[in-house]
Amino acid sequence: MRLISFLYDGTQHFGALVGDKVADFTALAPAGVVDLKSAIAAGVLAELAAKATPSLPLAEVTLLPVIPNPGKILCVGHNYENHRQETGRAKVANPSIFTRFADTLVAAGHPILRPRHSTHLDFEGELAVVIGKGGRDIPPEQALGHVAGYACFNDASVRDWQWHTQQFTPGKNFPATGGFGPALVTPDEVGDYRDTSVTTRLNGQVVQSQPTADMIFPIATIIAYVSAFTPLSPGDVIATGTPGGVGAKREPPLWMKPGDVVEVDIPGIGLLRNTIADAA
Repeated sequence: MRLISFLYDGTQHFGALVGDKVADFTALAPAGVVDLKSAIAAGVLAELAAKATPSLPLAEVTLLPVIPNPGKILCVGHNYENHRQETGRAKVANPSIFTRFADTLVAAGHPILRPRHSTHLDFEGELAVVIGKGGRDIPPEQALGHVAGYACFNDASVRDWQWHTQQFTPGKNFPATGGFGPALVTPDEVGDYRDTSVTTRLNGQVVQSQPTADMIFPIATIIAYVSAFTPLSPGDVIATGTPGGVGAKREPPLWMKPGDVVEVDIPGIGLLRNTIADAA
């Protein structure tokens, strides 16, 4: 399934994308299931998909971030060797983890906002994982069984704020800088996530491209590591890191500016397209 969260008639809905039609699950959901996160937690998505008819035109809905309200957004830094090398980071034995806030997320088709405080807005195309079954101390050999699905992510970064200190948090948490969508694709449809690639295009030009199999720390390792220090819950998001080629490490640097179009393309999972606009 290709699962989406969206606005329709002024209210939040969730459902499945089938071609250019949407199967709206909202009215069919049991009591207490009010959004995609709670549907994942309740384990009712297959049941809802069997009942719903894809009759709502996609053009009539407004997409939201796949999970608009994750409890946690955990991001992995320097998880491709070419990106580690371009940043001059030392090799490490464990994943480098930082966090994002839910209000940084922005849906496919909506603008990523360049903040008033900086012009150093950079692209970072990534594969995101959404947790389906929660847990703590999840063994690596069981970790992929905790995955609800995969989506495209753009971990757009305000580099000068990221580099104010050794802590990444400010540069990763300006509002509407984390592109997420358009859909959450379930593992049965994706197959082996290592058989695809992450490509980022800026104004039609390829700026990043790398097989997902080249991750330094594979997804099972990341889930096991993260779940050792914090419980994972349904709907939690893990962004698995960006390949080399980021704008900050080019000469001269390549920053995103208003009017630009940035795309994160992961075959089998989706195409996340956002324009760039200045924050009000």
